[in-house]
Amino acid sequence: MIETPSLVDQYCHGVLRTELGLGTFEAHLSRTEGPPAPGTTLFDTQTGFAVRRWCPPLLGLESHCTPARYLARRRELGVLESGRRLLRGSGITTYLVDTGLPGDLTEPGELASAGAARAREIVRLELLAEQVADTSGTVESFLANLAESVHAAAATAVAFTSVAGTRHGLALAPEPPGPGEVRGAAGRWLAGRGVGEELSDPVLLRHLLWSAVASGLPLQLHAGLGAPGLRADGTDPVLLTDFVRATAGLGTDLVLLHGYPYHRQAAHLAGVFPHVHVDCGAALVRTGARAATVLAEILELAPFGKILFSTGAQGLPELHVVGARLFREALGRVLGTWVAEGAWSPADAQRVAGMLASGNARRVYGLD
Repeated sequence: MIETPSLVDQYCHGVLRTELGLGTFEAHLSRTEGPPAPGTTLFDTQTGFAVRRWCPPLLGLESHCTPARYLARRRELGVLESGRRLLRGSGITTYLVDTGLPGDLTEPGELASAGAARAREIVRLELLAEQVADTSGTVESFLANLAESVHAAAATAVAFTSVAGTRHGLALAPEPPGPGEVRGAAGRWLAGRGVGEELSDPVLLRHLLWSAVASGLPLQLHAGLGAPGLRADGTDPVLLTDFVRATAGLGTDLVLLHGYPYHRQAAHLAGVFPHVHVDCGAALVRTGARAATVLAEILELAPFGKILFSTGAQGLPELHVVGARLFREALGRVLGTWVAEGAWSPADAQRVAGMLASGNARRVYGLD
């Protein structure tokens, strides 16, 4: 039996503080750009079935109960108690939390308290730049304040993360932009920026990436279908190869997030470049009962010391539960099969399981 007593969720978000109806719950269950098609439900997905399998027992119900009964029980317990039971039932002992999403989501400290765990913050570069722009009147003050904010964040955060692939696509020029190029781009962006407008200028996105690289903290890069609206020409992690090559040897670890359905390409990059690591989290949540197949494909290509567990959860504590349970089940199924076939020894299987579950994350992020 493969045991993973400690899980470090190396990439996730907070959970909603508000009660949820069926429509709102479904909207967070699957990352779609609208409601389900008429006459259908997003519970009829791999993620939805996984929620119905793993979460009801934590709230005192039988597995596979109907969505209506599950949500009624959730409301009966209240958002705080149901969240506490679910998070503590996930088996996650450390959360690394990207605080860059909008909405009424719990902060890392709240998530840690509810889950009886530890939590550290991941700072989203684009949101940091947008917040600096809101309080900077000139190009010079914006760039100076941005540099200061990145430096200050690096002193407390466990990592930086970037959604440049979501905002622009991954085929960015790999080299850092020059000072004049950055000033010009900043001037154009600040002059034309509307209230709440997101940063998507490719020069400034590159500037942020290289500012993070200079900090020495691990840098997480969203690749694959990690969020709605990702550009069709910017999903394949292989498009990152030039940037990955340019950052080799600089002392900054890169972690590729949300690689699915390009998880094999992401795993390949982790196998080729010493400073590249691959996240296996969101892929397992999306594929549900097929999670073991996806995990085995990642294990085919990436060195075992370069693979990190996460849930990628946001909004629903159920997604933390599902991510953790699917990971444990998939890992046990894949490694257990290899042990039964004689390909691996039980000791090696247990050692690798510990690396994927928490050991690799502790090393990469310096958690110990």
